Amino acid sequence: MPIFGAIADDVTGATDLAAMLVAQGTRTVQLLGVPPPDAAAPEADAVVVSLKSRTAPVDRAIEESLASFTRLRSWGCTRIYLKVCSTFDSTDRGNIGPVADALRSALAAGLVPVCPAFPANARTVYQGHLFAGSCLLNESGMENHPLTPMRDANLVRVLGRQTRERVGLVPYATVERGEEEVRAALARLEAEGFAYAILDAVSDGQLRVLAEAIADRPLLVGGSGLALGLPPAWRRRGMLADRGDAAQLPQARGRAAILSGSCSRATLAQIAHARAHCASFVLDPLAAPDPATLAAAAVAWSETQHPDATLLVYASSPPERIAEVQAALGRERPGEIVEQAFAAIAEALVARGVRHLIIAGGETSGAVVSRLGVTRLVIGPTIDPGVPWTWAPERDLLLALKSGNFGATEFFLKALAMLEAKQ
Repeated sequence: MPIFGAIADDVTGATDLAAMLVAQGTRTVQLLGVPPPDAAAPEADAVVVSLKSRTAPVDRAIEESLASFTRLRSWGCTRIYLKVCSTFDSTDRGNIGPVADALRSALAAGLVPVCPAFPANARTVYQGHLFAGSCLLNESGMENHPLTPMRDANLVRVLGRQTRERVGLVPYATVERGEEEVRAALARLEAEGFAYAILDAVSDGQLRVLAEAIADRPLLVGGSGLALGLPPAWRRRGMLADRGDAAQLPQARGRAAILSGSCSRATLAQIAHARAHCASFVLDPLAAPDPATLAAAAVAWSETQHPDATLLVYASSPPERIAEVQAALGRERPGEIVEQAFAAIAEALVARGVRHLIIAGGETSGAVVSRLGVTRLVIGPTIDPGVPWTWAPERDLLLALKSGNFGATEFFLKALAMLEAKQ
């Protein structure tokens, strides 16, 4: 029976967390969408449920999260984790705060630790402020996000605007003094009536300290970084066995394609690097604001390419282009067009023999796996921190689902090289 159950607000965030758990020797299964009431418990130590709730209406995000929570608890999960993006993507109305409030109430939990830090991907929290690299979050490019622009790096304020509960801070100096000091700080905040505590962390060592200090709490909120220390902490408590084969995947022979809807700085650099090595096609929703038209053009182009060529199809654009498209089509419509187009493109490419898909962007990944009917992913080896190869048994596909902000500049080529090494 699984001991750890996570509810993630998008597909790539779920895969990110699952990859970290697997890297720590934890058998992990990722489920896409709310598990049905009659679903049997997966044979795994950890189950990560991926929703598409980051930008969903608040009521729907709460409903789906609570339904997933009910299923995880019925399977025996004693530790529940609300997985959010390492850039804490949200809006002042939600959805992080409202969903956390609902889960906290359902568990009758006390104070809930909150930490999105992931130093391996340059996401750190200091004095309650979230940094992306050396920049405050609101100066990192996230302030230009088309759906969840982040214009405040102070997580105490950000979360405080989303909940009626009190939000406190466990600062860097306390974390540096060790796990007992962290436990004592959390106990003080809880006694003073705080419901949430933002935890500072700027290194993997501090994440391990935090994980040891909070491993017994029934509800946690954070990015994937905390999973670096949670499995070892559970093993020290006799709750979890160590598994050396957690990351093994089967081979899947066939063509590869890269589909990118992310407009993050990291993904833009990755596309620029990959274009010299892949046949590429640009989706332009302003030129053809219809998903079916865009998809048909991309599929027709793919059929003119060499059968062994890796296909790169992208709609990723810099902020000024995004602003131009949104001015013409509205704020949300361009994203809907692109997601629907990529879903249709993926389905057509798989029908034509593509067996390896690399998808950049959480919303794009969610649209694609939904269209392909994928409900379960087995987590495999990591390509870059936070991004593993996965296997979809229902379609016998190898998928790499990448959060827009993650991965080195050569990420796409590195992922392809891993496939070649397996064959």
